[in-house]
Amino acid sequence: MKPILTTALLASLAAAPAFAEGDADKGKKAFNKCKSCHQIVSDTGESISKGGRTGPNLWGIVGRQAGTVEDFRYGDDLVAAGEAGLVWDEEQFVAYVQDPRDFLKTYLDDGGAKSKMSFRLKKGGEDVYAYLAQFGPAAAEGEADESSATN
Repeated sequence: MKPILTTALLASLAAAPAFAEGDADKGKKAFNKCKSCHQIVSDTGESISKGGRTGPNLWGIVGRQAGTVEDFRYGDDLVAAGEAGLVWDEEQFVAYVQDPRDFLKTYLDDGGAKSKMSFRLKKGGEDVYAYLAQFGPAAAEGEADESSATN
């Protein structure tokens, strides 16, 4: 009986929506470290955060399969991780930004895995994730739903 209850509980937790636990305001400040390589530009071309183009545009990263921004040339190992099922949720994102190379080695079970991202964000990854969670198609749809509900 206990295994059935445990399985049911775990399944219900997995189905629950994931909310960013970090502080978006702190994340905005911490994102300044990321701007040398990354920008946030909406699908319509609106620049939310100007930055470099060494890394991919981070618009809509939350819930996106890793290594899939169109017209960006990713490293082979990040693409392989995406193809193996890596989707950017808070847990995966925070682990990745803390040590991208080690993360890919572990995720792919490949001691030779590499990451093009050399920067490590030792703390505040959950805050950056909360900040980025505000920007993307899902976030825009949520705002539209809220405004139509109040009209």
